[in-house]
Amino acid sequence: MTSPNYAVVAIGNAIVDILAPATDEFIADNGMTKGAMQLVFSPEEADALYAKMGPGQEISGGSAANTIAGIASLGGKCGFIGQVADDQLGAVFAHDIRAAGIRFDTATRPGQPTTGRCLIFVTPDGQRTMNTFLGASHYLPAAALDRALIADAHYLYLEGYLWDPEEPRAAMRAAIDVARAAGRKVAFTLSAEFVIERHRGAFHELIDHGLIDVLFANEAEIMSLTETADVEAAIAAVQAKVPLLVVTLSERGALAIAGGERVHVPAAPVEKVVDTTGAGDLFAAGFLHAQAEGRDLAQSLRLGAICAAEVISHFGARPQVDLKQLAAESVG
Repeated sequence: MTSPNYAVVAIGNAIVDILAPATDEFIADNGMTKGAMQLVFSPEEADALYAKMGPGQEISGGSAANTIAGIASLGGKCGFIGQVADDQLGAVFAHDIRAAGIRFDTATRPGQPTTGRCLIFVTPDGQRTMNTFLGASHYLPAAALDRALIADAHYLYLEGYLWDPEEPRAAMRAAIDVARAAGRKVAFTLSAEFVIERHRGAFHELIDHGLIDVLFANEAEIMSLTETADVEAAIAAVQAKVPLLVVTLSERGALAIAGGERVHVPAAPVEKVVDTTGAGDLFAAGFLHAQAEGRDLAQSLRLGAICAAEVISHFGARPQVDLKQLAAESVG
């Protein structure tokens, strides 16, 4: 088996985040659940909500795309597979991801729907309430996969959010087969409780069949997957089924379990939480980058915590400093 040229190749939603501050009253008045993510199923609904937003910032997003942007900032060679439409937001996304040094060759999709967007309302406490219109991302076909690129990466990283629609789900199943055939590892993030509720059986099937090498979850997600109200019981139910389980615990830090070894690190300090968008995405970036470099679990967790702390200190889910330099100062 030849050594891969890429650290990580990810498949995920290709969307543009539009962030604006909002009050708790605005969140309640518009029927949103504070701190949660809900899907917007029509461009008309997305336009109506967008019209209610105050002045905002447009920043390329998407969970796996954010993770890949973090890995690129850390100096990792990586690629992204995701679909945008042939429109202005699609051009913004493609420019941003390529400008970060990430390989992105997925062809644009002509016609409707438009490029995906996520309308994010950030309350004064830093909590983000997301309203996501998946748009063209929803229709990523298996034919769009760059199979040679997937086979040339140490890790294939998949986001649970994209498991919901039928075409991307089929594409990700095909990508897993490509990675497995090439002897590469597959990392999967559960993404959100609503995704787990819709696809719990399929996720258990992936895990039980040994198709996932690294599973990322937060405590709510791991409990939802196992349908238990106790996080330790949930961890115990999953840890023997995946080679590496990583669970983030919010302000209590994060833990990783592999081969009977369990390691916990505290959350990295942050002066002020401005926007929690992308915290999990950047944690995964730091962790996977360290793993691809052969670091141990403790070093990988620490780098993940450092990357997460950086991204919650400002608006947006992409790093605003040189993470490579930050990592050198903090982890070594």
